[in-house]
This record gives sequence, C-alpha cells and structure tokens, in this order.
Amino acid sequence: MSIYDKLNEPQREAVYHTDGPLLILAGAGSGKTRVLTHRIAYLIEERNVNPWNILAITFTNKAAGEMRERVDSLVGFGSESIWVSTFHSMCVRILRRFIDRLGYDNRFTIYDTDDQKTLMKEVCKKVAIDTKVFKERSLMSAISSAKNELILPDEFELNAGGDFAKLKIAKVYREYEAQLKANNALDFDDLLVKTVQLLQTQPDVLENYQERFRYIMVDEYQDTNTVQFQLVRLLAGKYRNLCVVGDDDQSIYKFRGANIRNILDFEHEFSDACVIKLEQNYRSTGNILNAANRVIANNKGRKEKTLWTANGEGELVHLRQFDTGYDEADFIAEDIKKEVRAGASYNDHAVLYRTNAQSRLLEEKFVAMNVPYKIVGGVNFYARREIKDLLAYLKTIDNGMDDIAVRRIINVPKRGIGLTTINRIQESAAERGLGFYETLMAPELIPGIGRSAAKLDSFAALIEYFKGLTGQMSITDLLREVIEKTGYMESLDSEDKEDAQARKENIDELINKAAAYEEAAEDRDEPATLSAFLEEVALVADIDSLDEEQDYVVLMTLHSAKGLEFPHVYLAGMEDGLFPSYMTITSDDRDDLEEERRLCYVGITRAEQELTLTCARRRMVRGETQYNKISRFIKEIPAELLDTGSRRIEPETEVPVQQNTYAHAREAFRARAFGAAYSNGAGKSSGVSSGKSSQGLASLQKGSQLAAGSGGSPDYAEGDRVRHVKFGEGTVLEIRSGGRDYEVTVDFDSAGVRKMFAKFAKLVKIS
Repeated sequence: MSIYDKLNEPQREAVYHTDGPLLILAGAGSGKTRVLTHRIAYLIEERNVNPWNILAITFTNKAAGEMRERVDSLVGFGSESIWVSTFHSMCVRILRRFIDRLGYDNRFTIYDTDDQKTLMKEVCKKVAIDTKVFKERSLMSAISSAKNELILPDEFELNAGGDFAKLKIAKVYREYEAQLKANNALDFDDLLVKTVQLLQTQPDVLENYQERFRYIMVDEYQDTNTVQFQLVRLLAGKYRNLCVVGDDDQSIYKFRGANIRNILDFEHEFSDACVIKLEQNYRSTGNILNAANRVIANNKGRKEKTLWTANGEGELVHLRQFDTGYDEADFIAEDIKKEVRAGASYNDHAVLYRTNAQSRLLEEKFVAMNVPYKIVGGVNFYARREIKDLLAYLKTIDNGMDDIAVRRIINVPKRGIGLTTINRIQESAAERGLGFYETLMAPELIPGIGRSAAKLDSFAALIEYFKGLTGQMSITDLLREVIEKTGYMESLDSEDKEDAQARKENIDELINKAAAYEEAAEDRDEPATLSAFLEEVALVADIDSLDEEQDYVVLMTLHSAKGLEFPHVYLAGMEDGLFPSYMTITSDDRDDLEEERRLCYVGITRAEQELTLTCARRRMVRGETQYNKISRFIKEIPAELLDTGSRRIEPETEVPVQQNTYAHAREAFRARAFGAAYSNGAGKSSGVSSGKSSQGLASLQKGSQLAAGSGGSPDYAEGDRVRHVKFGEGTVLEIRSGGRDYEVTVDFDSAGVRKMFAKFAKLVKIS
C-alpha cells in the first residue's frame, strides 16, 4: 500500500500537483504538515527531484524540527540535503555567505529586543530626541513596521512629507541603521530586509539560489509580511514552483506586520495558480468545529471554507459565566482538579486568554490548589540577566565590533570601570570613527582616562585571551572558561545570595544548551562554531520551550497557542471589552474586529475533545472594576451548541451566575468599601492611589465626597440614551442620590456597565 493512499482526496491532489504556483487553503487541524511532508517525499521518490533543490520554510524552530523529523522518516537517505528552515534561519545562512557584498563583516551579531532597546536609547540621546514625547518602544515599532514593508530610511523620510513627527522618526531610523552598521549588527527585521537587498542587487547570488531552490514550499503563508513575500517571490522567480500553505481564517499577527492580503490575493499575483482546499479536520469534535465555523462566518474578508470531521459530534461547548474574575479562576482550577481525579493528566489542559495580565488570578488559584502549571510566553530564558551577560561575553569574543555587547560586560563582574570612563571611551570612539572595543584597546589615546587605563588593559587582555581559545577548545569549554576566569559565579553570591542559586542553575542550563548544540552539529556532520551557536540562541522562540512530556497545565495567550492542540481548552475572559478588546470594539476599522474574530477561531480550534468558554460579569482592570457583557463572539455560537450548566438558555440572554462564596463575599466587601470612587478613579482626583490601609480608605471616601459637586439633578432620567466622551453611547440604568452628587449607572453599547458621578461624567442626553 502506497503512503499516498492514506491521504484523503484533496490532500492527494495537493501532493501530486508539483509544477507551477499552488495555494493550499488548509483549515485548522486538516493535516497540512502531513501534506507538505508527503509532497516532499513525492517530489523525491516519484518525480526524481534532487533533495538539494527543495526548500521548505516554516515560522518556528519547533515546526521546522517536526517537519524535518517527518521528512526523514518518509524519505530517509538524502533528506538531510533538504533545507527545512524558518525564514530567519534561512536568511542567516544566506547572509553568512554573502553579506560582505553589502558592506558588512560575515561575523555579524544578531540583536535581540533588549539589545535594540539599549541601542535605541543611545540613538535618541545622540540625535536629541525627547523620549517623553517619542517613546523608545514606539520608535522601535515604527522602524520595524517600515522594515516589514521594505521601506528604508530614504523612502521613509520622503513619505513623511512635512509631518513633523514622521520626520523625527525618519531621523531616528537613519541613525539607528548607521549604529547597527557600525556595530556590525542586524536586528531580526534586518535578516529579511538585507537578504532581499542582497538578492535584488547581486544577480549572481540570486541566480545561485534560484537554481538551488527549484521547488519552494512555505507554511503558515497567512502570517507572511511584505518583505517575506518579496523574498519568496524572488527565490521562486525563475522556476515558479511555489507551493504556499495557509489559512486566512488564522491570520492573527497583523501587529507583527503580517499582511493577510498575501494569501487573499495569491491568485492575483500568480494568475495561473491552482487552489486546493483542505476542509476535513482530524483534531476536534463536530460541535467544536460547528462553533468555530459559525463564529468565523461573520468575517467578510475571507475565502469561503467549512471545516468538518468524521470524529463524531462530541460534547457541547461548555459556557460558564461568573460574578467575578476570582470566581472564574476558582472554577477553572477546580474543574481541572476534578478531571485529573477522574484520570486525566494536567498536560491535557490549556487555559488561553487575550492578555498576559489575565494570568495572575489563574496563577494564584493554581498555586493555592496545588495545580502544576507553566506560563508560555513569559520571561524568555535568554532574556535573563545572567544569560545575557554570558552571551555578551561570547558575542564580544566572536565579534568585537558589537559595541552593545562590549559595554554590557566591561564592568560585569564589577572591575572598577565606571560610567564616566565608559562615556569617555564612547566619545573618543565617535571622534576617531572607531568601534568601542577597538578604542579601549589603546587607553593611552583616550583623553582623561587616568587610572582606569590599567583596568581597560586588563579587560582587553582577558577578551583577547578568550579569542585565542576559540580554535583550541569546544564552545562548552570556552563558556566554562569565561565563567571561571571572570569570577562570574562568585559575583552572583556577593550581589544577591537569595537569587544566586536560581541564576546559577540557569547558567548550568546554558552550558547544557552549548553541549546539546555541539552534539547536534556533530550528528549533522557540521562544524560547531561560536557564530552558529549564537545564531541558534538568537533565533529561539518562546513557544519552542514548551515541553509536551511534562505534566503541567499550560497557561498562554491566544497568540502563543497557534499551532498547538490540547484535549481540553479553556478560553477565559470571554467578555466584550476584554475579548474583543475595547479598542477593537470602538475602532472604525472593520479589519481590527475581524482579526480578533480570527483569534477567537484559533482559540476554539485548539480544542480536541472539550472546550469551555468562561466569562465574568465584573473584573478588575487597571485598578477599576469593569462591568462587562458576554463576548459578542459567544453570541455568534448557536444556542444548540452550548451547554450552560443548570439550564439551556439563548446566548443573547444572561447565563446563570455560578459563584464561589468566599470570593464573592470578598468582592462584595470591596465594592461596599470603595464604591464608585474606587472603581471610577475618584480617589485619584484627590491624590489617593491606594486604599489598603484604614487611613487610605478614609482618604478615598473623603475624595469621593469632594468629587461630588453641588447642583441640581441630571437632565436625563433612567431609560434615557446618553453619550460619554470616552465610552460613547449608552442607556441610563439607575440614578441614585449620593449626597452632594448623583451616582449614575450606564450600560454603554461598547464599554459595558459603568458607575460614575454625574458631575464628572458629563453625560449628554441624546434621546
């Protein structure tokens, strides 16, 4: 029996269509990785294509590793010649060979987000940018967006016209690029941009890779941005054997620059393209898929498709509404405990939410109830201070031109080189047109360096000693030598004894990583170089740290969950104002709400057997009690697909509240104690920021009294329609006399139920 006989008809059609442009619209759980790997096998075994001529591009290292393993199991001998890679890893390999054509040294450094922030601070200082007006994070985001669209500094400045703000950003962009070049460094966006520039300006390099990659496959095509599209278009330009796989209904990375038009307009870019839909889902039950289909059908900007399954209908989608966020977290923790007692594993469960901040209540409940959990997408291992310090040493050893790395470690561990000395080195380097490390190697030429000269000599000698070891010992041994010779472990004990052990364990894990890298390189029969090790570390994503063998509940944002699946999924915080977000609801751009709906679709389709949707009537958000309606996405699911607990109801009506007595009593006390003053910020107007002490509570209550001004009753009544400057239009539910002012409760169309004082609310009657 052929391996292709196990595929369904559309899957086989996609595998056998090997020539020319092909768009595979692969619904969630429809076996797209299986199709891609079988397609590679078919090219090699049936079409006699040289494995060397095949390129498969994925978005994460985890996905690339899984695809590599599956291709190896299908093809066997020769499969190691296939490039299975992420976009960024592929670009690094190309740039390591040819970036000198663009004026860079081939041993360039890759800057992570922290490195970029450090550099951006220096750039802002150099070009006299007021960071109170132009936030560094916003500047980085603007530059990243420009690079995603292949807009370089000259074009950015031209597009700015007479816009003062954009001209300022253009100035920062130009200097930022100049500093990257001076440091022989690239940020993540540059890996793509520089590769496109290389292929556009070097015809022989383009010809080389077009000949090399005669058959190209791109996974998760809906997540590509403009620069990635141009890169693929260039590589496939000669033979046009381009196969892209994706699902427009799962395009959720607009904030990262993803352009959904790449997949929606594929047939316009390639008029002879073949389009094949994969709609049979192998992951979820029928009821889960029916719910997903009904939600996503409300989007206009999509290609028509409907998921179906032969798995059976399964359980209804569980819907539970609670009085507070505390009750919601309590239910989820208890429900997981109940299922584990019945024989399930903790790692069968995942809790997904819209924002990272929602994890706090869940964590508290899980700790209190001894539920093991892991947050995916939290602090990246490689972002920890001790890891970044040691990697900075390795970067300096590998690329002395990386000023950011050198400055990070010049006084780590402390060796008496202060900020004044560092600034003088920087000034001297700028005046002489040299790099930071190159300048400090000749301290006698730095004005005003004084007694620090000997310390700089000692530091430079240490780095040069390490450089001399790179060809004589393994990366693992070099790392151990750096740790020993710098006295880094001892410095941890002297700085923070309580935290030192955890940091040492992290360092041990970094050594493990180096050893694992060298072992893997040996298995691939490739040289284990320091540059390649630093590349691999720089390209690791948070999701790659998920260990599916460990027994813990996974907590993660919906964005982080894409590509994963779990037997039981909880979607928490399903409320208008939270998901979809308030910003999305009030946006004039329909595309924003459609992307949120796609995110909901992704969350629903992560569930294999059970899906539980939870929401709360009120929730603390940024110190304010927020009253929320059930998410409009829940209302898009037909009532017959929902299990609401004790009784069946229509989703347009309220779900019966399920309360935890203690949590409810605590929230009720807080509401009585702080009242509208706390939940609507009146305490802030009196200069009070906290009500944790009795004195604070008294001040807060006094603040609410001061906030109430004199005057007659409002010119609107209960039932009237009113408008608020921030929350928009709504209906007045209740007006209560609060002594010197009136407390008004309004059900806003977009923002939900809010309580406020009439004097400060300044509501305008509209009907």
